[in-house]
Amino acid sequence: MLVPMRCILEAADRKGYGQAAFNMNSFSQIAAAVQIHELLESACILQGAEASNAFMGGEVDFMHGSIESKKKGAENMGNIVRDFGQESPIPIALHLDHGRSLETVKACIEGGYTSVMIDGSSLPYEENVELTREVVRYAHPLGVTVEGELGVLAGVEDHVFSASSTYTNPLQAVDFFKKTRVDALAISYGTMHGANKGKDAKIRREIAIATKECMLHEGIDGFLVSHGSSTVPQEFVRQINELGGRMENAYGIDVDQLVDVSRCGINKINVDTDLRMASTRNVLALFQDHPELRESESVACVYQELTANPVNVDPRNYVSGIMDAILYGELADEDVELVDDCLYRGTISAIAPLLVQFGSYRNASEVIPVSLEEMADRYQKAGI
Repeated sequence: MLVPMRCILEAADRKGYGQAAFNMNSFSQIAAAVQIHELLESACILQGAEASNAFMGGEVDFMHGSIESKKKGAENMGNIVRDFGQESPIPIALHLDHGRSLETVKACIEGGYTSVMIDGSSLPYEENVELTREVVRYAHPLGVTVEGELGVLAGVEDHVFSASSTYTNPLQAVDFFKKTRVDALAISYGTMHGANKGKDAKIRREIAIATKECMLHEGIDGFLVSHGSSTVPQEFVRQINELGGRMENAYGIDVDQLVDVSRCGINKINVDTDLRMASTRNVLALFQDHPELRESESVACVYQELTANPVNVDPRNYVSGIMDAILYGELADEDVELVDDCLYRGTISAIAPLLVQFGSYRNASEVIPVSLEEMADRYQKAGI
């Protein structure tokens, strides 16, 4: 069943665990993600960033995608999630990650997203407040959850880049919640975007604790989000490098730290890089084990693009030759099916352990599902 993200976060907050949220970039990834969440009886948050929407709209140069391709991709993402999730026994939310404008937010909601993030963290504080409030005014009457961001994370992820971090001020976070009436807030507390977080990266858990305590003191009914939380499994790094990839200084956030902060007020934990790594590891292994595929009429292009840039593990950069499979699950032949299966299995292998470790395993029954219409009514009655 498709639900606003808020009701999934309410269960996580009530029970004291972190709900993982995974970024999606293909038909098979979505299929795999829904299946493993169903198997583990976990609530499910799937995410698409602006660049992901452009890519899922057929834009090969997805980092510079037009608003038209983003609208098309948002609709495609919405349709796929709806097809897999409408009759699913688990609650599923489709969430926009790092939206940059009201126009993007509108396109995603029209496409079927049940939750949106507006990222004004690079703006001056009052401008961030106003932009976020504008999105809340638009989204809440439609029953759509809104996430904002306060503070700046270092690292690189799609359009999000910063050379250094600016930690979130807990008192300012309270003010932000009050002024915007946002549902959830991504905070900066030591995590970083991308695969190069640095060895022994340490989360400033005291920031999460202080922010949550201030929220409770002020009676704020909201949730905290951890971005840049990929764990970058060292097994994946080693396997990718042994297979011809080149990942250097690749370290993530230790799982134990993420489990710890999920008990300190963090309700949602974003993961993207782990899925990319697992999928790329599988594709590299496929071409090593089946060298004849390097000459395949349908997938040689995948091998050429992948090996031309061994430092980049993002599948979006090497699957443009099989876009019908990526966008719509249309498998032209057995060779394409083999590559597509690598993405499918990689998604499962990255997601499954985190659902168990973060604590959302078998949590679906804890979520009280509501429709967008019911959530809109709740917002109206609460005056938000």
